[in-house]
Amino acid sequence: MVNIRTRAAVLMCLAGSLLAGCAAPESHLTKREVVLPSGTTPGASPYSPGLRVGNTIYISGQIAGEAGPDIRPQTELALKKVQAIIEAAGATMASIDKCTVFLTRQTDFAGMNDVWRNAFPSNPPARSTVIVAALARPEFVIELDCIAHA
Repeated sequence: MVNIRTRAAVLMCLAGSLLAGCAAPESHLTKREVVLPSGTTPGASPYSPGLRVGNTIYISGQIAGEAGPDIRPQTELALKKVQAIIEAAGATMASIDKCTVFLTRQTDFAGMNDVWRNAFPSNPPARSTVIVAALARPEFVIELDCIAHA
């Protein structure tokens, strides 16, 4: 445990460095970059499909309402959107470390898992699956968000 004197000394040192203009050089700052798949433009909603911060890639929730109401095609299309973002960030599906799956129907869990097994035949990412009351629009039955590394 750090004692109060040590903590105070560290804070005074940091404050002195900042006042003296000795803040960390820019080379220590992590670059933050929006990731858009090739051929796409930012959408009307105020969010980034993907964000790369250093070697970490964050993928916003991807949906597939245009695939119809069945879970299998919606899962396939959502995963294709994830793949496009991952590849635009210079990585692959094998780079995905963690995903969260949001389903609106518990009965879709098995169908989603079947598609998931095909997308990640070995060493699948860590995953949480949550059953939710609804997604942004009623035709969406699945949404995926992921974290990957480059």
